[in-house]
Amino acid sequence: MSTNDVPLLEVKDLRFWFDKNQTILHDVSFSIPKGSLTLLSGPNGSGKSLLMRIIKGLTQSKAGSLLLEGSDVTGEPKKRMRSIGLVFQDAETQVVGQTVEKDIRFGMENLGLDADEQQRRLAEVADLLDLERYLDRRPKTLSGGEKRRLAIAGVLVMQPDLLILDEPFANLDWRSTVSVLTNLMRLKAEGHTILLVSHEVEKTLAHADHVLILDEGTIALSGRKEEVYPHLGGHGIYVPRGVPIEELSWLKP
Repeated sequence: MSTNDVPLLEVKDLRFWFDKNQTILHDVSFSIPKGSLTLLSGPNGSGKSLLMRIIKGLTQSKAGSLLLEGSDVTGEPKKRMRSIGLVFQDAETQVVGQTVEKDIRFGMENLGLDADEQQRRLAEVADLLDLERYLDRRPKTLSGGEKRRLAIAGVLVMQPDLLILDEPFANLDWRSTVSVLTNLMRLKAEGHTILLVSHEVEKTLAHADHVLILDEGTIALSGRKEEVYPHLGGHGIYVPRGVPIEELSWLKP
């Protein structure tokens, strides 16, 4: 197998339980190719957010393994913390700076990056996420979609190998959703590997390279969007009837 064939992330037989009578994740296995956009969906309470926390390194699994580019990092949560960026559903909890620029710089300053490298990354990410004109603004004055983009920017400047977004469209209006989704497509075009966690598949399915459905703590469906689409309704996921896959996007003309 060549280096290019090795998945960026492999999750193998992952399990988590609180006690013997309450297993939350059951032998969860999947892989994410480099440069892809993977959509992870499933009904509320299926374990999606817990799975994201385990992948990131915030919660330790009870069994199973995680590999980054073929290297086993199961027992190395600090390495996963450095290599994987996670944007939480409540983006405001990740915004800490008094201005947009200071917030984006926060993580880089903690890493001790020199001023030139900080400026280079800041300019690159601000341009990519259309934040240049907001750099002097106070984050609390931003809209919901702008705050979400700011949270993504704060993660991207740390240059993670994998970007995870947990319900990035939650509580956003149409305009803000379109703005965030447009910027995610820019990131994908730039070669970023994205794991998008959302139960709102009607907004994003057209853009997914691969789809995973988590239901009752197990991967119930996995495959290309064309393969998975006919079976979504059987797992409590809303999809409009009779709508072709290519129209399941909020980026419509």
